[in-house]
Amino acid sequence: MSNVSPSTPSAAGSPQDPSGGNGPAPAGSGPVAASPLTRAVLEIDAYASGLGWDQPARLFALVDTARLRAQEPGLAAQLGLDGDEAAPVLTPVEQDEIPAGTPLDEFLGTIAWPDAVAGCALTVERQMLPPSAEASVPDNLDEKSLARWVSAHPNRQEVRMTVAVLRDGARESALRLREKDSPNEVLTGSDLVPGLAEALAATFES
Repeated sequence: MSNVSPSTPSAAGSPQDPSGGNGPAPAGSGPVAASPLTRAVLEIDAYASGLGWDQPARLFALVDTARLRAQEPGLAAQLGLDGDEAAPVLTPVEQDEIPAGTPLDEFLGTIAWPDAVAGCALTVERQMLPPSAEASVPDNLDEKSLARWVSAHPNRQEVRMTVAVLRDGARESALRLREKDSPNEVLTGSDLVPGLAEALAATFES
């Protein structure tokens, strides 16, 4: 993997500037959750929901809020985290846009995070089929053909997946269906999108 620096396109930032991109998801406004990672995932889900559907994938660095305050007080103030005792343990900071047309797995394979980043998260929209329709999927379809077949299926469902991992191996994810676009209908769990979680975890292996 390549080292990440501020001059790298779509980079994740440097130890001096963990933001590295377009700014934070809203900090301190997320729902009360069982763990800091779950809260961060739900904050990102809410942020993405506010942008509406049909959005590109978005990548976030997860920064330890206390460490950010101590090492980068100016940046913490910019993100509205200075002196806020109720601030979340983890602050999601949105990164540069993922290059259009670049396969997600290839893009993630180019990333290496600086030590200041405690974890990362990705939100991406996909189309999926209910379990009852999976048996009808034709055999021997490549990825593009399968995507076209699913998009044409009358029972397809659009879903926004938000997946996060920490350096210590912790994982969390949230799924929101377009047809049930409500915070009360968001499903959370550590193993909902294992493949994407593995790809994100690999960005910390260097």
